[in-house]
Amino acid sequence: MSVRLSAIFIVIIIIASFAVAVYIYPQMPERIASHWNAHGEVDGYMTKFWGIFLMPFISLGMTALLIVLPKIDPLKANIEQFKGYYYGFVALVLFFLFYIFLLTIFWNLGYRFNMGQVLAPAFGVLFFFCGVLVEKARRNWFIGIRTPWTLSNEKVWDRTHALGGKLFKAAGALALLGVFFPDYAFYFVIVPVIAVTVFTILYSYVIFHQEKVRQE
Repeated sequence: MSVRLSAIFIVIIIIASFAVAVYIYPQMPERIASHWNAHGEVDGYMTKFWGIFLMPFISLGMTALLIVLPKIDPLKANIEQFKGYYYGFVALVLFFLFYIFLLTIFWNLGYRFNMGQVLAPAFGVLFFFCGVLVEKARRNWFIGIRTPWTLSNEKVWDRTHALGGKLFKAAGALALLGVFFPDYAFYFVIVPVIAVTVFTILYSYVIFHQEKVRQE
């Protein structure tokens, strides 16, 4: 997705979020279900205003942050090399938040479904394209698998991200299984992505020391 197309999509999503919030506000209950546990049971509530408008404000604030970060990165020239993928991913994150926002609205309007089951495919897509972004990312301070070892060595960055991208894609595929096993949807989402995160951190450490020994 081009940067311009991503920007247009981001603006549309933010405007749509606030428009939906304003439109639906009078129809919503005074107490808004806002959080679900691993079993799909509501375990958190908000006041009406924040329950409806928090997600649009988060989307707006997150967009501003994600746009500013590449501009202040000391290695921003590297980000230019994959900025199309980056802004495409930002657009996807905004759409992901909008999807959660709509699910929350439907739930509070009285519709009932397994929250973990309907979130699983969204997480699957998000993790998969996170893998795409990781594979394309060049060394920088804000985007990608940033450890002391990847940031210190270009080869360590490249090797860690080449493997990490594939693993995040695999985590996305595993998250999709939550659709078919709703009672375990939470675990299909959270366990693979934690495992991938921990593994890539350790992998970057090992690769760094291998490179150090090779150079010596």
